[in-house]
Amino acid sequence: MHGVDLLGFAAGTLTTVSFIPQVHKAWRTRSCTDLSLGMLLAFGVGIFLWLIYGLVLWEAPIIAANAVTLALILVLLWMKLKYRTGRIKETGKVVQGPNDPSSRRS
Repeated sequence: MHGVDLLGFAAGTLTTVSFIPQVHKAWRTRSCTDLSLGMLLAFGVGIFLWLIYGLVLWEAPIIAANAVTLALILVLLWMKLKYRTGRIKETGKVVQGPNDPSSRRS
């Protein structure tokens, strides 16, 4: 393994690991209301294209980082859609989301 590959793995590891706290928070609170669906979709497509690029070049750092990042983005997208009606605050109390029919006024 060359120094350039180590640099690529280090960069990929740091950018990929940066998503773990967001996934953990979304999982714990059952809320993704602060995450833009458009951003998640655009970023996911971009990561998918980076993954294809890495596969074409057969560059392990690009493939590894983008495969893991894409998996994390897909988890966030799944949670964004699943938890769109309500959420649990960090205190454990259920708070109604903006799409919840019970939170609308007549």
